[in-house]
Order: sequence, then C-alpha cells, then structure tokens
Amino acid sequence: MQIFDVSIYFITKGHSLSCYECMGLTGSCADQKVKTCPSGFSKCMSLTTAVQSGGFSAKVKIKDCAPDCAIGSMNFGIGKTSLACCNTDQCNVQDAPDPSNVPNGKKCYYCDGQSCSNTVSCSGIEDRCFKATGSSGGQSIKGCVSKSICDAATPVGDVQGVSCCSGNLCNGAQSVTQSFLFLCCSLVSFILLH
Repeated sequence: MQIFDVSIYFITKGHSLSCYECMGLTGSCADQKVKTCPSGFSKCMSLTTAVQSGGFSAKVKIKDCAPDCAIGSMNFGIGKTSLACCNTDQCNVQDAPDPSNVPNGKKCYYCDGQSCSNTVSCSGIEDRCFKATGSSGGQSIKGCVSKSICDAATPVGDVQGVSCCSGNLCNGAQSVTQSFLFLCCSLVSFILLH
C-alpha cells in the first residue's frame, strides 16, 4: 500500500500595494491619504522639489504610487528634486529629504528658457550630467542627476532622448527657445512614472 502526501494549498487573491498620496504645494504633505495602487504599480514614492528663480521660490512635496522609481536627486538649475522609493505598504510615510545644497565639485550645463549655456554646481550624490528633449517643440532641459536616476531612465510622455554622461560639462551648451517650465513639468512627470 502506498501512502500519498497530500498538501493543501491556499490560493489567495493577489495583494495590492497601498501608498500614501498627497501633493503639498506649500512644502508640506499634511493631508496624506492612503490609496490602493493600480495594477502594475509596485512602488511607493516620495518627491521633494525646491524651485527658485529670481524672487520666486517654492517647495513641492508629492507622494504616490509608481510603476518603478529610483532613489536619487537632480538639479535643473532653477530647481532641485530629491526622490525616495520603497516597496512595502504605506512605506512612503516620510517625505523625501530636501535636496542637498552641498557642492560636490561637478558642474553641468542647465537651461533657463533662453539659453542652455548656464552652468550649475552639482550637489550631494548628483554624479552625472543629463540632457533631455521634449517631443513637442524640441525643448531642452539639462542639469545634474544621480546615477541611479540615469540607470532607470526610459522615455515617457513628452520627455524623449534622456541621456546622461559622467564628465564635467559633458551635456553640451546650446540655445533653447521653447517653454522651459513646460519641459520641467514633463520631466517631473517622468520621474514620478519611473
């Protein structure tokens, strides 16, 4: 007589990730809500962007679900962004840290809406220069970025041709005449979706 080992398997419905969601335009994410992420979104992210141009300055904090994302920072001349990611339920309770202001010796070109021949001092872990192009009108955006964000970069939406390089001022200078702020918004969307 042969005895069979019978195992019982419990089949459970797949677990959906839940993340905090908020957009704080005053530098605070005070009204956080928990949201169930849609299918294909496997990370929780938190983003802090500080923008300063002329007499205008603002800090924006965003939390949400993301299909994928990288931990790092970027500096596009008039603004700096820091990004934090995690992959467990409600792990994005903490805000992404404020972007670093400690120069690291690297320099890259950035665009100010009129020209891309301005230089910016990279800070913190920003060890690469980047350039990207908007698909509508060919707007350019340039600056400093962390290697981890470069490694995760794939074109999305209006942002095309994202490329990174490691030498000082390796992202080249050229003129730009299209809407710089439109492309910055597209680039932040790119970060949020990757």
